[in-house]
Amino acid sequence: MPKISGNSKKTTVSPSPERRRELLSTAAEVFAAQGYNATTVRRIADEAGMLAGSLYYHFDSKESMVDEILSTFLDELWAGYDEVLRAGLGPRETIEALVTESFREIDRHRAAVAIYQKESRQLAALPRFGYLTDSQRRFEGAWLGTLERGVADGVFRADLDTRLAYRFLRDTVWVAASWYRPGGQHSAEEIARQYVSMVLDGITPRH
Repeated sequence: MPKISGNSKKTTVSPSPERRRELLSTAAEVFAAQGYNATTVRRIADEAGMLAGSLYYHFDSKESMVDEILSTFLDELWAGYDEVLRAGLGPRETIEALVTESFREIDRHRAAVAIYQKESRQLAALPRFGYLTDSQRRFEGAWLGTLERGVADGVFRADLDTRLAYRFLRDTVWVAASWYRPGGQHSAEEIARQYVSMVLDGITPRH
């Protein structure tokens, strides 16, 4: 129902959640393509087919928009990661599941991942984006901890440089946001299977 002010009797209608999501999706694509600093509210409004002043009816600033884009992505990512980490899987299976969940998130939030990759270091310096640093620490703990457990259990090579392996996995997984397109020839799950096979088993024939 519309909200009616008791004094002025003026009717105001709250923006619909669907419209808000549409605007955030548009903003995410612009941020990903142009960068946060180079993006203006006017440019986002132009892409959304509306006046810049009308966009302020939904969001008070471009900072608020990128905040909601990134926090939504990370909340979903950690819901999936936490489920994997609670499952009690072996080290290899945990890595496989984390990779799969990562590619699923790239499928759902490709533009947000691209923004995170390009802008998180800069944005983390701003007070409202402290959660980006916290998330990075959690991310490192999940992946690096699993690799270290795998070495200790004899699942991964004893001479594996786990920190180097973590950086390689992190960067090669998330860079996929620069080329992956939802609805393409391969699903997120198929790409994850191929990636895990290449990383953990190599690309040479087995004998």
